Amino acid sequence: PGCGGEGGAGDGAAAGGAGTSGGGGGGAGSIVGLMGAAAFDEDEPSFSRLEHRSFEVDASKIKQVKERCNEIDWPLLEEYDFRNDADASALPVELRPETRVRDYQQAALGRMFGSHRARSGIIVLPCGAGKTLVGITAAATIGRSCLVLCNSAVSVEQWYQQFLMWTTVPKERVTKFTAGTKERLHPEACVLVSTYNMISFPGRRSKEALEVMADVEAREWGLLLMDEVHVVPANTFLTCTIKTKSRCKLGLTATLVREDDKIGDLNFLIGPKLYEANWLDLQAKGFIATVSCAEVWCPMTAEFFAEYLRQPVAVGRQLYAMNPSKFRACEYLVRFHEARGDKVIVFSDNVFALKKYAIKLKRPYIYGPTPQHERMMLLEKFKSTSEWNTLFISKVGDTSIDLPEANVIIQVASHFGARRQEAQRLGRILRPKARVGDSFNAFFYTLISRDTQEMFYSTKRQQFLVDQGYAFKVITNLVPDGQDELLYSTQRDQLDLLREVLTDATSAEAQAEDAREAAEVEKDSGGAAVYGGGGVSRKRASMSELSGGDGLTYAETSRRSAPAGPSQRHGVFKQIDKARQQQRGGR
Repeated sequence: PGCGGEGGAGDGAAAGGAGTSGGGGGGAGSIVGLMGAAAFDEDEPSFSRLEHRSFEVDASKIKQVKERCNEIDWPLLEEYDFRNDADASALPVELRPETRVRDYQQAALGRMFGSHRARSGIIVLPCGAGKTLVGITAAATIGRSCLVLCNSAVSVEQWYQQFLMWTTVPKERVTKFTAGTKERLHPEACVLVSTYNMISFPGRRSKEALEVMADVEAREWGLLLMDEVHVVPANTFLTCTIKTKSRCKLGLTATLVREDDKIGDLNFLIGPKLYEANWLDLQAKGFIATVSCAEVWCPMTAEFFAEYLRQPVAVGRQLYAMNPSKFRACEYLVRFHEARGDKVIVFSDNVFALKKYAIKLKRPYIYGPTPQHERMMLLEKFKSTSEWNTLFISKVGDTSIDLPEANVIIQVASHFGARRQEAQRLGRILRPKARVGDSFNAFFYTLISRDTQEMFYSTKRQQFLVDQGYAFKVITNLVPDGQDELLYSTQRDQLDLLREVLTDATSAEAQAEDAREAAEVEKDSGGAAVYGGGGVSRKRASMSELSGGDGLTYAETSRRSAPAGPSQRHGVFKQIDKARQQQRGGR
């Protein structure tokens, strides 16, 4: 086919290779080309008689075809000959003259366009290193319709603004498709920014959404651009590719890791890893911030630790998140960095802890149920004013929130041992910042309650960043003596907090709050849990609880007092009784 090709490892140099013109999209199928010798003559290894053969593959079977090719060590490489594609209408887009592409960004794009075609694959760059500009430059180079998929509505707005900032594309040719914004597509080539959930949503849609989706499914997209591609489960991604027809796919991510075994699926769903930058090399060149990583050990108070040993696991997590020593350490760090003029983000996966910390410290917070317009207002005030220099955010802020002014991260509660979450949160402060000499200009703190399970999770979470060359220093005595003005300094206040934590941990309202938060994160992340584990949850309980017998009482009854009638006995026992009667009669 003239507008695309997939090749094996040799990509035309070897006797074998395949290509698709539809890019594995939807429709009736994809045209796959196979190049090989007309007659495989081992005595004459000449490529003078190469032939090009093409055949059509059902679009719903593309995943199985690519997966099987990987199993037999014949990976398919998807390429798009966009320069010679006369069928697709051109998009009037160029980079603005003031746009500057850095050397490592050029190297990443060179791996994508090295063969004078657009090769599908994944580019891995640290957070803050300009992944968005790489994707926009790729779209401008191809110059055809582009579909951008993100994992949240906030990210959609950011991509929309970045396209208008860095390119000359007319504003009427860039549209958004979210739950709150359903703009009609330009009749000719255009850029559409949407979320994974909007494209793969299986339920009923409004009339406006149906019209937009019909247009999306009918178009031939030159580039399918996928942001934060590592969070997309295989089923959701496959639905997006089946519903849309694309010539080339580009995935962007900072952390090509998952806690399940599905990260390898991206190799055949999208393509191979084209480029990955070294984090410390970019830091040394000043392209990303120089970060000091610290793990602050906070001793549990005697009362909190006694309850931690006594209570179930779920309550224990709430206890070490609300540890008064951790609360005091957080307050001390917030005050210290605000006095320096820093911008601080405090992360907490625990909703109760998030709201309690923020309300007691009189700082704004964002979590799942926070309305979209309120989120944007809080983020804008945090970025552009000195009114709020600290912002508390739940796990909804792990990805796709652009806060270049932030230079301090404090974690008070995290998602178990998720390595990706640790790296994504560090990425919130990796935007390049002014610095003097070799001193640190960004700070990453993880507050850990000592002698709890949180210490084990913290070590696991740091593995990805340690592999990138980062080192964590341990701070055991952060808060100096004499800080009586900090909250929860007296035992009475600590006991009041303990009663409040224990009451909330078992309340139905708290469980409903966590459910709403989880549902919102699932919605923001494209309809699937961000830190997928296949829907598996861990629970500590007695055998009676796990078997459904909790609350039942064992009681003995006499067989003679309640004899079972013939109609009440099981058929097997009736047959046994009949056989015994026959034996007695035979005697």
